Amino acid sequence: MSSDLTAAGFPTPALTEEMLELDEDDDLEVFSKDVTLTDGSSVSASLPTSPSSMTNQYRFEEESDTRDIFVTVDNPESHVTALETFITYRVVTKTTRSDFDSCEFEVRRRYQDFLWLRDRVEETHPTLIVHPLPEKFVMKGMVERFNDDFIETRRKALHKFLCRIAEHSILSCNADFKIFLTAQAWELTSHKKQGPGLLSRMGDTVRAVAASVRGVKNRPEEFVAMQEYVDTFSQRMSSLDKVTQRIAKEIKEYLDDLKHYGPTYVLWSGSEEELVEPLKGVASCIDTCCQATEEQLSQMSNNLVPLLHEYVLCSDAIKAVLRRRDNIQTDYEAKCDILVSKQADREALKGEVEKLEDRVECANSALKGDWERWQSNMRGDVKAAFVSTAEKNVDYYEKCLAAWESFLTSMNADQSVEKSAGLTS
Repeated sequence: MSSDLTAAGFPTPALTEEMLELDEDDDLEVFSKDVTLTDGSSVSASLPTSPSSMTNQYRFEEESDTRDIFVTVDNPESHVTALETFITYRVVTKTTRSDFDSCEFEVRRRYQDFLWLRDRVEETHPTLIVHPLPEKFVMKGMVERFNDDFIETRRKALHKFLCRIAEHSILSCNADFKIFLTAQAWELTSHKKQGPGLLSRMGDTVRAVAASVRGVKNRPEEFVAMQEYVDTFSQRMSSLDKVTQRIAKEIKEYLDDLKHYGPTYVLWSGSEEELVEPLKGVASCIDTCCQATEEQLSQMSNNLVPLLHEYVLCSDAIKAVLRRRDNIQTDYEAKCDILVSKQADREALKGEVEKLEDRVECANSALKGDWERWQSNMRGDVKAAFVSTAEKNVDYYEKCLAAWESFLTSMNADQSVEKSAGLTS
């Protein structure tokens, strides 16, 4: 373990081992001892500015200090059936909205339910930024040991996902979101079956691929700048994420060694009568440093490390939103080209083009508003994580410094006593 890494003060998260994709259900499979058994005549192909567009539908209201819906994710429970083991989470909703039948709801949801909600919200609002969900993975060789830590990390991520939707003036009014929060398990299962079928989803995918192949001709400069920002942001966050986890792993190895270091001094003191106090003093200092480091590791594993990876996922989500915006504009541009080249059915084509024009405006307006919102949230999250990390690092070094200074003071005092005794004799 290099000394410069140790001095850097980067702790390790509880979860830094190799991640493995699950091939089974979308849920995290947990093998736990504590389980509950349960059986727009001219048309421009550039950025449209039609005053009759649907833009106003996506204008964002000014943020209010008073929210009318609050969601909490807590109380994870393990369940075992004949085919699978999975985790459910309690989702508690409190609201004053008149379209809800009650002011408070409590349901239990599993990870695949959150995935369904994200997919439905993204499908309904393709150019709004939906906060990412945590990935589906387990830690190789660490399922039993870090079970509780992993579940708690996931619970916090799921909680943040729902809170970001609840805080959003448009997403929070999504019909599927309401159903997710209020429907009983069997009602949610029934509602899921009413969604788009496989053939419909495949058709959407084929159209998206065709649009991406054609490419957008006249992407507005603001979205060019947005794409460049996200690409750079993604590269930086990915680099920070990887380096932080690598450093964390080495720091954890150092800490494991340190935990065996102190007891060695204690054992040594048993055979050195003249060095008992100095040896036990060093062991005590090492023990204090271990405890301070563990506190620092715990804070980092629940703060900076997950946040860095969360914004790696955020950058991927925004790239997907930008692609969907480009696909919408590509459809509009393609229809404009057809209108210019064809003489027949011009009136019918004009109607289609006008609808696509509105759709592009709507998409642009939605994304611009959400982009500002996302940047505000991101900067707040990052600043908070950095401040918290800095404070904990200061606390860590202060505790270690105090321990070693106390040891030196004690040793200097003993030496003074010994010198005085020698002069007297």
